[in-house]
Amino acid sequence: MFFDTELAEDDVQSGSGGVKVVVDPASATLIAGATLEYKDGLQGAGFSINNPNATRTCGCGQSFS
Repeated sequence: MFFDTELAEDDVQSGSGGVKVVVDPASATLIAGATLEYKDGLQGAGFSINNPNATRTCGCGQSFS
């Protein structure tokens, strides 16, 4: 996940609350139904992805399959 200023012609765009999220078509199918949240707390700050389609996740909570 990173900030980018360039869009590919086939990128999938979505948004909420004035924030635009852009995903490549291959990744879009893997994260369909997922939610993206920003957390800021005592354990640290950052983006969190909750993907109900994931069958496995890593201990850091940032990758899934």
